[in-house]
Amino acid sequence: MDNTGYITLTRQSGLMREMQIVANNIANSATTGYRQEGLVFSEYVQGMRGGPSLSMGHGNVRETSFVQGTLTQTGGTYDFAIEGDGFFLIQTPEGERVTRAGSFSPNGQGDLVTPDGHAVLDAGGAPVFVPPGVRGLSVSPDGSISADGAFVGQIGLVEPVDRTTLIREGGVMFSSDAGFEPSDTARILQGFVEESNVDPIGQLARMIEIQRAYEMGQDFLNSEDERVRRAMDAMLKSN
Repeated sequence: MDNTGYITLTRQSGLMREMQIVANNIANSATTGYRQEGLVFSEYVQGMRGGPSLSMGHGNVRETSFVQGTLTQTGGTYDFAIEGDGFFLIQTPEGERVTRAGSFSPNGQGDLVTPDGHAVLDAGGAPVFVPPGVRGLSVSPDGSISADGAFVGQIGLVEPVDRTTLIREGGVMFSSDAGFEPSDTARILQGFVEESNVDPIGQLARMIEIQRAYEMGQDFLNSEDERVRRAMDAMLKSN
């Protein structure tokens, strides 16, 4: 295969990966706390002896959008949304993770947990405990929890030490080897959830663009294949 074929194949491979990412974004457009993803294409250029430079486009870096999603009022006692930058800190079997999805509930032991059963952590890194049988529970913007008028704990709000190290896990969770630190600017709104920040119309438009670009690349590969076949046939006939 010649250089043009390799260049087109690398582009096709990147477009296929981007199509999968866009399809996943659309599928999660109604998922609470989901962050839209994109694919960054890089270009590799190398000079060729006695000829033009070789340029290859390769899509291999995923980029996550942390733009604030729409805050929707639910009225739920254990529904929380974050206004501004920041994340909820949760404990999983694999270690601490962060999320913007704030639809929680107390488990049988009174710990506040995610729908998957992961414990929500307080400012000190311990599970948030909700006393059983409380009649009124309120959470202030800084995460302080009051049960029947008495302070019982504080939901932790954190920021990654280095946001570029965040790795997506499980759709709405992120990990970071750099660790997390308290957030001084984020605010909690009780009775709200943050919707996905996916732009469905924009993603549908991008899907159409990717499909057209992929079809153009496939047409080029088909034309190149036919050209090579004709050249080989001509060579065989001349011999």
